[in-house]
Amino acid sequence: MTMALAAGGIAGDFASQVEAESHANLMACLQCKKCTSGCPVAAMADVKPHEIVRMVQFGQRDELLASKMLWQCTSCQTCATRCPQKVSVAALNDGLRRMSLGAKAPSKSAVVTFNDIFMRAVRRRGRMNEAGLMASFKLRTLRLFQDMGKLPMMLWKGKMPLFQSAAPGRSEREAMFKRAAQARKGGQS
Repeated sequence: MTMALAAGGIAGDFASQVEAESHANLMACLQCKKCTSGCPVAAMADVKPHEIVRMVQFGQRDELLASKMLWQCTSCQTCATRCPQKVSVAALNDGLRRMSLGAKAPSKSAVVTFNDIFMRAVRRRGRMNEAGLMASFKLRTLRLFQDMGKLPMMLWKGKMPLFQSAAPGRSEREAMFKRAAQARKGGQS
């Protein structure tokens, strides 16, 4: 007879919610730290990949959802590749990011703002206008003059065109975003 550990039985409601949201089996984690040793962003992270799993297991919801690491993760899947138990911290992070957006104390990472601006532009225009993205990002984060010295060279080399036309198919994009929102709502019930 085999015995399986259930997240809800040991780690409580938060762990069960995270497992349902991410489809990652966090109770399989051995805390061997192989995920952290291979993670390209672990050195600058406020919470290491193996610590994310443990924080979920211990029910440290607010601290974890406010973590910058959730947004610094590049979803490269190195963690899952290195893990002897095939626990994907990247999948865990995806679920935690979605939970963080609705949390009382969401992350103060600028990545959240960047992602929001990016997705709105894709929804409206079907493509990204880099100049518009950076202008919106600078205004919303109040990082007005950070990296300003790079702008002339980017404009000169054509890396940041000031004007671009929208891609065709706006109604199809709107329908796709609506389907994704409906699927998201259906998954939360």
